[in-house]
Amino acid sequence: MLNSRFLVLLIIIVSVALVRLLPHPPNFTPVLALAMFGGAYLTDKRMAFGLALGAMFLSDLLLGLHTTMIFVYACLGLLVYFGIKMQNKLSIGRVAGAGLAGSVIFFIVTNFGVWLTAGYYPLTFEGLTAAYIAAIPFFHYTLASTLIYSAVLFGGFEFAQRKFPALQPAAVQNQ
Repeated sequence: MLNSRFLVLLIIIVSVALVRLLPHPPNFTPVLALAMFGGAYLTDKRMAFGLALGAMFLSDLLLGLHTTMIFVYACLGLLVYFGIKMQNKLSIGRVAGAGLAGSVIFFIVTNFGVWLTAGYYPLTFEGLTAAYIAAIPFFHYTLASTLIYSAVLFGGFEFAQRKFPALQPAAVQNQ
């Protein structure tokens, strides 16, 4: 398990998760892309979920826990699942499509969570509508960061695998 590929993936995941701690525009973080990336490249599914959710939890401990964590973590888990489904079938279109779908789902689910738990909006249809409308200005940051970080993570690791064969999956190395 502690082979070169796993160690490099672990370093990438932890390093990119730390980016969330740096100053950034609202919602412009690598977390959705990172969840997909971990799911796509870590062959152990439990490890993929554990690293993505664990990295997020550690950064939340530093940034502050919040009432919508369950909604955020559910979305991250879904993005890990998207990554797992892309294993061995990666393409620019699949990664971009999963990033777009994940960003939209994240918007819908997490803002529902804000409406339901944060106490900012009345628990009425009008309150839910207001929560979604208030979140619209932040959606482009989520979408842009997911697509940009996905391009960097997936493209960078695909390039690295070609340059350094030890980073390729064991099944490919043994052919």
